[in-house]
Amino acid sequence: MTAELVRGQNHTLPQTRLEIRVSAGTPVVAGATLGDERGTVRGIEWIAHPGSPQLPGLEVSQQAAADHRLAVDLEALPTGAHRVTVLLALPVGVGGPVRFGAVPAPFVAVTGLDGTEIATFTLTDLDAESAVSALELYRRQDAWKVRAVGQGYAGGLAEMLADQGVTDPAALAGSIQEAVTRGLARSVAPPPRTPEGDRVRHATGSADRRPTAPPPAPEPPEPLADPATTGPAHTTQPHTTQPHPAPGPAATGASAAGPSTGGPINYAHPRRQHAAPPSPPPAAPPAQPGQPAQPVAGDATGWSMDERLYNQIWGMFEDLARAVAAYRSAVDFAESRMDQELDRALSDPRNRIGGAGDRAREAARAKRDELASRAREALDRDLAQLAAEAAVVEPALPAAYAGWGNPVWHAHRIPMEIPMALRIGDLHLPERTDLRIPLLVRLPLERGMWVDSGRTASEAAALMDTDRLRRLAMETAVAHAARLLAVYPPGEFAVHVIDPAGSAAGPLAPLVEAGVLAGPPAAGPGGVASVLAHLTRRVDLVQMAVRARASDSLPPDLDTGEQLLVVNDFPHGFDDRAVTQLRYLADEGPAVGVHLLMVADREEASAYGPILDPLWRSLLRITPVADSHLADPWVGHAWTYEPPAIPPGSRVLEQVLAAVAAARRAAGR
Repeated sequence: MTAELVRGQNHTLPQTRLEIRVSAGTPVVAGATLGDERGTVRGIEWIAHPGSPQLPGLEVSQQAAADHRLAVDLEALPTGAHRVTVLLALPVGVGGPVRFGAVPAPFVAVTGLDGTEIATFTLTDLDAESAVSALELYRRQDAWKVRAVGQGYAGGLAEMLADQGVTDPAALAGSIQEAVTRGLARSVAPPPRTPEGDRVRHATGSADRRPTAPPPAPEPPEPLADPATTGPAHTTQPHTTQPHPAPGPAATGASAAGPSTGGPINYAHPRRQHAAPPSPPPAAPPAQPGQPAQPVAGDATGWSMDERLYNQIWGMFEDLARAVAAYRSAVDFAESRMDQELDRALSDPRNRIGGAGDRAREAARAKRDELASRAREALDRDLAQLAAEAAVVEPALPAAYAGWGNPVWHAHRIPMEIPMALRIGDLHLPERTDLRIPLLVRLPLERGMWVDSGRTASEAAALMDTDRLRRLAMETAVAHAARLLAVYPPGEFAVHVIDPAGSAAGPLAPLVEAGVLAGPPAAGPGGVASVLAHLTRRVDLVQMAVRARASDSLPPDLDTGEQLLVVNDFPHGFDDRAVTQLRYLADEGPAVGVHLLMVADREEASAYGPILDPLWRSLLRITPVADSHLADPWVGHAWTYEPPAIPPGSRVLEQVLAAVAAARRAAGR
């Protein structure tokens, strides 16, 4: 029976190999310290954190995430360690919440390796604290116990580390946050929160999640509000916080002073009173006795089919991440158990002669194989269910969510409303490479993108000619720009291009020939300066109008639609002033509708030194070839990203751009 602890309460642990699961509802940093009999941390070698995630008997996550799994083997801790303290902290400098009082109460569970809960603790009554000691595992008279702590620190991670006796806690806290920031740069952003919670779960092989506490009351909507931040049954964590309402698209220009009078009604707005109730998801066909329920496209909650499909895809993404995490954890446990049994057997001198040692090895390996086989069977069941769901969902996707090979693009018409999200590629894991999860990003874009044109750790990139790789990177950027143009209403999205050396004329030809660019690609230092000055002026004017609540004072010639700046071959043609303006657009642009799509080799651009590090970290890195570099926001797997490929010989890109141009002419744009 699970012990639900309150602050200060303790509970005996029945086993020494454990998982500590954290569900916070928003990205948090998870770490742990080891203490001696007096609770003193002897040095940084006794601290596990994202920059140094592994210690003997202890492993923590390598990035900030809404959910964490910390692995603990109490018998493998260093000699002299009598206490394990689990620490949580909010990331700093990433635009997220700065105090725990502004987020749902974190939930912590101590479980066995099979997921069975031993003790749980909900960290309530937090306010100004940005770091907290959640709980501790401690040894008492040769027995291990868990105690709910819940001690918060308004001074953040540094104050918490100082309280545990760490030398130079400020420097260590800074290095931890720096490691977290680097991890966030490769992490897929968690999905925005929806008013109706998780997607509908199938009756067989899945379970519903239960919320812990309601989300905080929403703040009154601001004119250009910041975008909201944010498995299968055997890995589902109870008490996972349900999503908040997601904000509608950020207003720009004339809509900055108040609600827009045109366009779609934002049903997800937390204070809108006249919204219609969400339409129910389609009913699944009845399942045969003993068989899982048949998957249905749109099998999730939402106000429209697009939103239901969006939530369903994110649910599949999370299910796959957690299913694989459970499988890998079980295999690791089987390997560790085999090693321990072999060590015990071979430590007896009597087993070193004759056949006793061989029999011990065979028995240990047989147990390992049995555990791994059972874990694989469970994974295969989950993968089969997800594959069946993917086969149903993919053909039902609208153009904004569909791959270039989907026939929906051939009948696509330029919409009059902005879709909820855009597909920018596919993700998969090595356990089943043919099971692809669409990578969707919310619109308007909350984060720019960087197409890495350099030689990465990817085998495909390493084998490719440098010039071919750069051309492919620019073609990838053009395809993304075309998608954005195709899913926005006519005239509400503009694309600017900076190509200082004119080296991207070939890949840019579809955009140029269709006449859908805001102007000719800018070349040379003068062209770079002109485009950056134009977009910087737009950001400044819209920001001032928003702050003064005077959107009607904007110049009549100012384009208030969303703007995308595609930069090729950075930093060629950029002086120090241009670099500063580019960083300004990256930092301030997304909030007022100006977004970056960089095409650059990170290694070549490093000549500018650390001044560009914040720029790279603020962008979502994608690649023109398959590469395993993106991390999910739940367990931090390294996912293989596949860019959206246009089928060989297809003219779909030209057809889509022609439709964009025709829609603009019909609208008089």
